[in-house]
Amino acid sequence: MTLPILRDFQCSHCPIRHRAVCSHCDTGELNMLENIKTYRSFSAGEVIFWRGEPLGYVASLVTGVAALSKTLEDGRTQMVGLLLPSDFIGRPGRDKIDFDVTATTDVTLCCFDRKPFETLVRETPHLTQRLMELALDELDVARDWMLLLGRKTAREKIATFLEMLARRAEPDEKRSSMILPMSMTRDQIANFLGLTLETVSRQLNAFKKQGVIEFSDRKYIAVKDLPALHAASGDDSDQGFGS
Repeated sequence: MTLPILRDFQCSHCPIRHRAVCSHCDTGELNMLENIKTYRSFSAGEVIFWRGEPLGYVASLVTGVAALSKTLEDGRTQMVGLLLPSDFIGRPGRDKIDFDVTATTDVTLCCFDRKPFETLVRETPHLTQRLMELALDELDVARDWMLLLGRKTAREKIATFLEMLARRAEPDEKRSSMILPMSMTRDQIANFLGLTLETVSRQLNAFKKQGVIEFSDRKYIAVKDLPALHAASGDDSDQGFGS
């Protein structure tokens, strides 16, 4: 069941203000968005949208993690992506959702009524520009995802996953270490990466033994050596990590 709608969250204090769909908006444009927005919270495991469901609103994910998935006719389900803070749900001009969207953790969404939002997109270049940027970022992620599932080893998959979380947590920082909250269980990570639970645990323990990461429980992972983590991912660009 959906948790109560929140109405007292101010854009000026929003944790995703500089990364979300409204990041390029000026004060006047933010005021227009304020008039059509609400905040909704979902509990871990709750379905936010079913595939094919009418889309009454679009939304930015403010806190938490959600999963995108599709179910085949024979009942098999494939997770096809993760939504992290600042990611956008829905597409202007489309009245239905193409994927099941499920809250992996407790989730808060900043929701905009779809019809008024589409009107604002047509009238507000800053929104149009940012939506295009988000769409292109999503395309890059999809291409990386194809590479990860198709070619990478289990070790490279785990390293890529942790590095992705690190990039999203500190997108503009050049750092050699950081602490990551682990909002997904190891079983969820295994499903996301197409691995077994045993393989995920084995690879995480191997990285810990090598001094790349550290953890004492399953709520946080301290990445001790981001350059080493990147090297283990199999990618050839530096991703902005390190000095």
